[in-house]
Amino acid sequence: MTAAAEGAFPWGPATGVGSMPGGDAREAARTVTGSFDDAPFPYLAELPARGPGADMIGRTIGLLVEMYAHVEPSGWRVSDRPGRDTRRARSWLGEDLDALEEFTQGYEGPLKVQAVGPWTLAAALELRGGEALLADAGACRDLAASLAEGLRGHLAAVRRRVPGARVVLQLDEPSLTAVLRGQIKSASGYRTYRAVDRQVVESALRDVIAVTGDEPAIVHSCAPDVPFALLRRAGAAGLSFDFGLLTERDEEAIGEAVEGGTKLFTGVVPSTDAGLSDPASSVMGVRTLWRRLGLNPGTLAESVVITPSCGLAGASPGHARAALAHCARAARSLADNPE
Repeated sequence: MTAAAEGAFPWGPATGVGSMPGGDAREAARTVTGSFDDAPFPYLAELPARGPGADMIGRTIGLLVEMYAHVEPSGWRVSDRPGRDTRRARSWLGEDLDALEEFTQGYEGPLKVQAVGPWTLAAALELRGGEALLADAGACRDLAASLAEGLRGHLAAVRRRVPGARVVLQLDEPSLTAVLRGQIKSASGYRTYRAVDRQVVESALRDVIAVTGDEPAIVHSCAPDVPFALLRRAGAAGLSFDFGLLTERDEEAIGEAVEGGTKLFTGVVPSTDAGLSDPASSVMGVRTLWRRLGLNPGTLAESVVITPSCGLAGASPGHARAALAHCARAARSLADNPE
């Protein structure tokens, strides 16, 4: 996707990361479609409290093509055929899509869907012997190809259900930095898997991101030391992160991303129950960073989307609703008072 095309995309000023509390698909859809006032940026909520298959790993496994997995006490493990756990994951996804479709009748604008990226998935999914799929380079290639094919079909289904939507794909990659550094522990816990070459990581991400076609993809990580430059090279049009985890080392990459037209999904609102400051205070750190980097304050609103710091699954329903509404108010504050 070219910078010109990305600039024309109708990004909303605020959105959520992905997960929501509870297990009621209709209530979650009602919340994520009604929390952003007159500038909506709804998303397909995940409800991991329902159990395995509704979690982000299980949901993504349900999207894979000709690859299957089932739940073991240690986590998700590769299977020869689809079983009860895969069917349950697909059923819950269908329920969530039905609810989203109900609450987006006539909607036109950006709509975000989330899936686990190939490297976090490879670190979480076990081979038949119990080791992470990450240990097998050939299996990693097969997984990325299966994920890409599954996402292609998933995005097409979302577009059919919400024909006025401009669909944004979010790849969740919280384990990516650990994969690059060789910090993913083996099944025994006594050793770690070898670091994956950065070019291999980038290539797989690029292939998965390519399924979006003319629509943008963003990559989310709420872990420290997000490899921002690698993600941009792989084709990410947006970077989603916990703003509170940024370090001085990250600032140059952030500045380059902004100047290159990359959208920043800045997680500044608490994702678990906590007092919410006034909207202007929530984005004060973003304004300060802009000044420190010497960026034009007038570009703040067009460069930044405000989000919670991570998913809201660990919050109470009341805080989740308040946090999303607060994101919208904080974004409005940023647009009205960029200085």
